[in-house]
Amino acid sequence: MAQVEWFDDLSIGMRFKSPEMVVTEADIKRFAAEFDPQPMHLDHEAAKATLFKGLAASGWHTAAIAMNLAIQTRPFGPHPLIGAGVDGLRWMMPVRPNDRLHLVGEVMSLTPSKSKPQGIALVKWTMVNQDGEEVYTFTPIAIVPRRG
Repeated sequence: MAQVEWFDDLSIGMRFKSPEMVVTEADIKRFAAEFDPQPMHLDHEAAKATLFKGLAASGWHTAAIAMNLAIQTRPFGPHPLIGAGVDGLRWMMPVRPNDRLHLVGEVMSLTPSKSKPQGIALVKWTMVNQDGEEVYTFTPIAIVPRRG
């Protein structure tokens, strides 16, 4: 794949793949304790009585992991990932302790600005677990600089 540094280097259909990350039980409980303190994220026994039927990561933890993996992937080269919002955010399956997750991304849309040296790139990101199951998807509205 060509080196991506600018909006101008992107093309529709371009694909990205992130490194892999393992989610531990401790990670799930630590995030939940601070940001989403509900039983299905904090306690195995209590989680069995919920819709999840066992300990599951908070959806917001899943989203934070996805952001971390997207940053590691560096889809816009040296430029930070700056967004104007997000479309299509969906949690399809729970993330469990010891899941191995990675992201795959595909450039869906590119719209150059008529007045600024930037463009809007829509990259649909899908998080996949070790069994190839899609667990989460989101499409950030990314602001990407154009060449001088």
